[in-house]
This record gives sequence, C-alpha cells and structure tokens, in this order.
Amino acid sequence: MTASSEISTKATSKASFAKGERLCGVKPINYLFATGNHVRLNWFRALYAVAEGNVELSPARLLISVPKRYFKKAVMRNLLRRRIREAYRKNKFPLTEYLTKNGKHMDVAIIWSSPDTADYGQIEESVKELIRKLTHVSVNR
Repeated sequence: MTASSEISTKATSKASFAKGERLCGVKPINYLFATGNHVRLNWFRALYAVAEGNVELSPARLLISVPKRYFKKAVMRNLLRRRIREAYRKNKFPLTEYLTKNGKHMDVAIIWSSPDTADYGQIEESVKELIRKLTHVSVNR
C-alpha cells in the first residue's frame, strides 16, 4: 500500500459529525414531527422520515434532544447528548451507505424519554440497534 492510497483510505473512512449532518431549521423539524414515524428503544424514542435523496443534503440528518423535564441540570443533559452523538458518529456508516446507494434521504430525531441515565456502552448498543432498525425500515420503503 502506498502512502497516498493510505491517506485517501483514512480520509474516506473518517468518522465525523459535520454541520450538514445536523438537522436544523424550523421547516425540516416541523415536517419531521408532523409526518415522521417513530421507533421506541430503551432510553429514547426516535422519529424518522424517509424521502427521495437530495444531492444537496447529507443522506441522514440527526437531531438530539434531552428534555429538561427529566434532567434539570444542563451538565447531565449535555453529557447524554454528547454520548448519543459520539455513538451515532462511530456507528452511522451502515445507514448512510445504504441511503446513498439507494438514493434516499432520512431525517432522524432522537429524544431521550427516560428519567434514568445510561453509561456510554449502553447508549452505544441502543444507537446500534436504532441504526439497524432504521436501515431495515428504509429497506421496506
């Protein structure tokens, strides 16, 4: 393996969570909450909407919400948000590859719905399960 091919391999397999992968803006969020379907998991529920692919958009955009209702301290809400974001960042490739290959686009909102906290390992397993379910759902649409 040459040095240039090693660099290009690292660049393509880099796991990141870029600005374009974040679901933001009033119209897309309102559309997701109005028309999206949901999946329930251990500590959170996920809303998702599948559409035909748009060249300008990332294949999957994500919104993460940890309500103040369950965790009054911002420190805990931020910690859980960071854990979810990191688990998604590391494990998103099966979903994004499938969506790109089939010309589809998906918006996802993960909403924490439990008063209990979870460590990173538990959150990562739940996010992996969510990605498996979302890939299966997008296969059937």
